[in-house]
Amino acid sequence: MQKFSIKGSDLITATGAQIIIKILENKGIKTVFGIPGGMILPLYDELAKSKIQHVLVRQEQAGGFMAQGCARITGKAAVCLATSGPGAMNLLTAVADARSDSVPLIAITGQVDSASIGTDAFQETDTFGLSMPICKHSVMVKSAKELLDVLPEAFDIAESGRPGPVLIDVPHDVFEERCAFSSWAFLEDLNKRGSSVQQAKTKCGNAHYVHTPYAHKMQTLESLCAVASDLFAKSGRAVLFCGGGAVCSKGAPALIQEFSRKFSVPVCTSLMGLTAEPYGTPLFCGMVGLHGSCTANKVMHESDLIIAVGVRFDDRATGIAGKFCPDAKIIHIDIDAAEINKIYQSSVAIPCDAAEALAVLLKKIDVPECKPAIERNKEFWQKNIPLFAKAMKGIYPKEETHPAQFLPRIEALYSKLNGGKSPYVTADVGQHQMFVAQCFPFRFERQFLTSGSLGTMGFGLPAAIGAAMQCKNSRVLCFSGDGSILMNIQELATLAEQNLNVTVFVLDNGCLGMVRQQQEVLYSANYSGVFFSKQVDFVAVAEAFGIKSFELADFSRFDEIMAQALSGSGPRFVHIPLEKYNVLPFTAGDKTKEKPEKGRKCTKSK
Repeated sequence: MQKFSIKGSDLITATGAQIIIKILENKGIKTVFGIPGGMILPLYDELAKSKIQHVLVRQEQAGGFMAQGCARITGKAAVCLATSGPGAMNLLTAVADARSDSVPLIAITGQVDSASIGTDAFQETDTFGLSMPICKHSVMVKSAKELLDVLPEAFDIAESGRPGPVLIDVPHDVFEERCAFSSWAFLEDLNKRGSSVQQAKTKCGNAHYVHTPYAHKMQTLESLCAVASDLFAKSGRAVLFCGGGAVCSKGAPALIQEFSRKFSVPVCTSLMGLTAEPYGTPLFCGMVGLHGSCTANKVMHESDLIIAVGVRFDDRATGIAGKFCPDAKIIHIDIDAAEINKIYQSSVAIPCDAAEALAVLLKKIDVPECKPAIERNKEFWQKNIPLFAKAMKGIYPKEETHPAQFLPRIEALYSKLNGGKSPYVTADVGQHQMFVAQCFPFRFERQFLTSGSLGTMGFGLPAAIGAAMQCKNSRVLCFSGDGSILMNIQELATLAEQNLNVTVFVLDNGCLGMVRQQQEVLYSANYSGVFFSKQVDFVAVAEAFGIKSFELADFSRFDEIMAQALSGSGPRFVHIPLEKYNVLPFTAGDKTKEKPEKGRKCTKSK
């Protein structure tokens, strides 16, 4: 960067690439993930001169998932890079995944020179156009000077309101173009402005007014919570239903736990809502839906009032929309107003940050008028939850080789070896994901990282790498399947290079297990395209990358192998051969969720 004088004033000149690096540094970005290519090389030239660490991934999709691993733990936007054409195309899957799960992400992609756009130039694709439906916001910058506003604003957009990914497509010549401005001091002003904008977008107070079926006029948060309190006062079977928005809202999990204990209200969650309430608390009923716990599904079905916090009522959770919780009124809290009344008509709609709304609602319900309802809830749930829970007992075999039995043992051993701590956990997509969601004892918020809404195989390993970059003094456990791990297995090279404390578990049943189960149950066991005819020697593959690896075929060595896999420093890899178990309960799409499939406690396919 240079300075030159115009009319006695010193101006700074900087290229587009220099501006990007300076803003990233100012935003506190310590690490970025990506692969260089021709159209993004000017940025890499400046990146090499900066203090920002670049993690060289083996495939751009994995770079996006690594950035997600950082962002999902911290709640702050993380950064990934890709060049034009195939690089950007590879990245878009991770961008779409971030949008689906409300993860703040900044994706910076290179593009061909401005003059070449539209000419079918080498490695040209319409990244901006393709990204629009799968981003919270996307932009193609036309000049270096635009970056002074566009990039700081991208962080504000990604992190404010309902979080999500922002993609910035930068032509090659814009990286190299120089522009002049007075000083970098504006960045501090932008940060302050961004903070105030974010607070304004996430705070509710008197600024939020919505229509409700109860009063056809605009109402404040206070008045809406008063109406919600009136509904609670008439209830006797109220339930907290928590989604991803309940986890990513700062302070919301603690308020959910206080609400549950104080008012004797059970907590059910979606897949993304796991960790809003710690495992093992008396009123935690588990995950609802297709592979949810029998307890959670029955509790939801019997409820007369659902307090939905940051949840979308998606099809995997509800099944047949018209038969889901048929007797319940709904208080719907969500920072994204577009999610409210999208699937179910709410009795009270509160488009607000979860923590903000819960803090007000707690005060409104903690009044004498609601005490009879609290007693009714306490009496009903104390009597019935143990009865509902009996349906889950014995649903899985007691054999030690079943995930339902060894997953809690892994957590217990990790805790014993690490002073009572519980690890961060990532999971790929498939049967192993559901076993982890059902059976792993999660202890703290944001502990579980998985691809929920988009269901992207290949998520687990790179997300674990990104998470480990954020918590280098603790270990991250990644659970994958023999199908999912092969989607991004090349990132074992990245894991080995970074020498991170990640333990990868591959639960290997020799097939695409979730598809096999659906074909068995829904298509009369007409298996098609799900069995692998050639088995991979995963231990040999991991060792070829230089990772200490173990084969857990003999469970008499479980404690011995786990002691090595869960302690020390550096990456570990554990291969666990499995029978072809089914995930239970399993509810077909034409059934209500409180009535799971019968007679399928454990099916082993040949």
